[in-house]
Amino acid sequence: MSHSAPHRITFANEKGGTGKSTTAVHVAVALAYQGARVAAIDLDPRQRTMDRYFENRAETAKRREIDLPTARCQVFRGETVGDFDDLAAEMSEGADFLIVDTPGRDDEFARHAATEADTLVTPMNDSFVDFDLIGQVDAETFKVRRLSFYAELIWETRKARALQQRKEIDWVVVRNRSGHTEARNMQRIEKALNELSKRAGFRVVKGLSERVIYRELFPSGFTLLDKGHLGELGTSHLVARQEMRALLAGLHLPEIAKPQAQLELA
Repeated sequence: MSHSAPHRITFANEKGGTGKSTTAVHVAVALAYQGARVAAIDLDPRQRTMDRYFENRAETAKRREIDLPTARCQVFRGETVGDFDDLAAEMSEGADFLIVDTPGRDDEFARHAATEADTLVTPMNDSFVDFDLIGQVDAETFKVRRLSFYAELIWETRKARALQQRKEIDWVVVRNRSGHTEARNMQRIEKALNELSKRAGFRVVKGLSERVIYRELFPSGFTLLDKGHLGELGTSHLVARQEMRALLAGLHLPEIAKPQAQLELA
């Protein structure tokens, strides 16, 4: 891969509590395990969940004297979009991937990072509350009435990029916690998402069903991919790891698409 311009992956959803930072860390670590050089920017200086996860990871590696593949991470504390671009350029030096984790709120830097992405990942919980971020549905028919401001923004950016002949944004909506939704509602969401995906131009990928496991891993900075260090894993961990592997494959990232990369995560 070219080191002058790393592949940019932005994790963005203007609603919190969708598993965004957890997914971002797991994707970063999976890429690092494949030998990729990964840089990361945490756009939320208040919570800095991703940055704290990597801090915990570094402390565990030091304490246990083990080698844990990881990412270089910095928290963005600048004041302008230009400041963000400067930090992104600095972090991109020698990196294969640049991962940006955005806050779970409306934020000008998050929007800018979304429009600069090569891969834009929007995790959402399987509910119409989260669906509202992408588009509005009719209360009676559940047909899509219109795209949200956010979806329009990405749509316009993609059009502009196509004219400039720059690499198009691959927008992936990740459905998390789908097992927690009652069947009838799930079908409605599925139908509405499929209709909306054609209009807004995103792909839908199944995400993570369980959260407790990830909360347990956070203090140590471990991920489900650190299988040599996690001891005996229960069934739920194994299921979660399979979900994570399927999600990584579904993102179609430059390195992950290779057959041998799949084997490394097996």
